[in-house]
Amino acid sequence: MQHSQTHLRSRPISAGHLRAFEAVARHLNFRAASEEMALTQSAVSRQIQALEEEIGVSLFLRHTRAVELTSAGAQLLLAVQQSLPRIDGAVRQIRQSAGRKSVAVTTFASFASMWLIPRLEAFQRDNPEIDIRIDASDMAVDLDVADVDLALRYGPAASMPAGAIRLFGETLTPVASPWLMKSNPSIGKPADIANFTLIEAGDAHRTHLEWLTWRRWFELHGQSKAQPKRWLYFNYAYQMVQAALTGQGVVLARSSLISDSLASGDLIEVLPQHRMDSPMAYWLLAGPRSTLRPEVQAFSDWLQAQATATRQTIGEGKDPDLEDLD
Repeated sequence: MQHSQTHLRSRPISAGHLRAFEAVARHLNFRAASEEMALTQSAVSRQIQALEEEIGVSLFLRHTRAVELTSAGAQLLLAVQQSLPRIDGAVRQIRQSAGRKSVAVTTFASFASMWLIPRLEAFQRDNPEIDIRIDASDMAVDLDVADVDLALRYGPAASMPAGAIRLFGETLTPVASPWLMKSNPSIGKPADIANFTLIEAGDAHRTHLEWLTWRRWFELHGQSKAQPKRWLYFNYAYQMVQAALTGQGVVLARSSLISDSLASGDLIEVLPQHRMDSPMAYWLLAGPRSTLRPEVQAFSDWLQAQATATRQTIGEGKDPDLEDLD
């Protein structure tokens, strides 16, 4: 008996009792949990008891009219609340896409908002049979284990894995809305930028993105002591550009992400002769299990065609990183 109990508590637990545990932990009441799950109260109680026996500790303190989570129960609840919605979401997507072609893409939020999403309608119009799922997160996922087909990433060439395809690079350029320029003193030289509110990432000076800062731009153009009229800080690039679009200041923007706004005239370069090169570029990576599916190849080809158009728009010349990394 002792051997069987030890074996029971060393193996992975069965998942069947976790929903009952989550319901009881959320309600802190067996009756309410049983009503929600359409089970008898005794059935829910047996599931919780079986789970406690599998784990080897008590998950609840039973009182006369209520229950209370133990520290172990609270620890398990945190994990269950994070995992069950992800499982349910994956199952829901599988059911919805059964028999349909789909492509899952991961990228960071600003790139999704400013470059990818505005272009997606064209792909969907030409490929109505392919569903696209975009996971926008600033955390890079592991393509070897994640349920993702393609990743769009940002970084220097040295940080990219073998097989990464360079889409385009970037330069940084001061931009603002045209009406802001009409209603304020003109900008003819770098020192004039200090007469305006400058928009910047709030954490740029504490992260690896310091080369995107106004300080670096001022130093490059001989204005290391320049101080702007005021600062306006945001967390994301698309927030910074949105502030510039509404005339709240001048932003040192990534040319590749604002090419559409420049082409439409919604933003203008205030000092086009004073652009600043960036060591960063945008890359396309394919998951190891996805490359043979025709829908993934179709979306990959489309992304590369859109990247070619972006390179032409921003005037990017021949780059030594343009070829696939070996």
